Amino acid sequence: MIEAKGIKKKYGELEVLKGIDLIIPRAEVVSIVGASGAGKTTLLQILGTLDLPDQGSLKYDGTSIEKLSSKALAKFRNQHIGFIFQFHHLLPEFTALENVGMPAYINNISRKEANIRATELLDFLGLKDRVNHTPSELSGGEQQRVAVARSLMNRPKVVFADEPSGNLDSHNARELHKLFFKLRDEFEQTFVIVTHNEELANMADRKLVMSDGRLL
Repeated sequence: MIEAKGIKKKYGELEVLKGIDLIIPRAEVVSIVGASGAGKTTLLQILGTLDLPDQGSLKYDGTSIEKLSSKALAKFRNQHIGFIFQFHHLLPEFTALENVGMPAYINNISRKEANIRATELLDFLGLKDRVNHTPSELSGGEQQRVAVARSLMNRPKVVFADEPSGNLDSHNARELHKLFFKLRDEFEQTFVIVTHNEELANMADRKLVMSDGRLL
């Protein structure tokens, strides 16, 4: 599904990625581990089309990302890619339902249709009774599950997660890890996860180790 070839990236004189080749099939959970500064987050941002490589190519089911205009790329990202971050970035003035529905609202899906989908996702994630609560009224684990639901809103091809359990206690982290695999089994969802959590990394279908801008 995702095919990256010869991905290189520099920031000034610092060469962060030094030629990454990677294929990720559908319905695979992939973890990426390595020391700080190894290039993990930069790779995740490029695979997620949030940044572009200096060299190399990236394809999704044959679609060449580098050939898309900025407008087409933003539309592609909204329709096909989901993101989960350590700091869940929920909008504080909106309810859980509205936060989850936001990607669909941006995609010009009707509010009614989007809210039905958002409600189904929140129910699936055990948040049926929290749909009208704002982030400040939710626990850390609940907020992260809302962020997971939001990432799934537009039925993306792949979800990228950057330290998704980094702000959670051990119990909620373990529950979140189980959830990724449940989603993979239920929806054939692909996950690419950057993590320092060895338990999560070792649960993945494939663990990739980065060092000094390269995959070992």
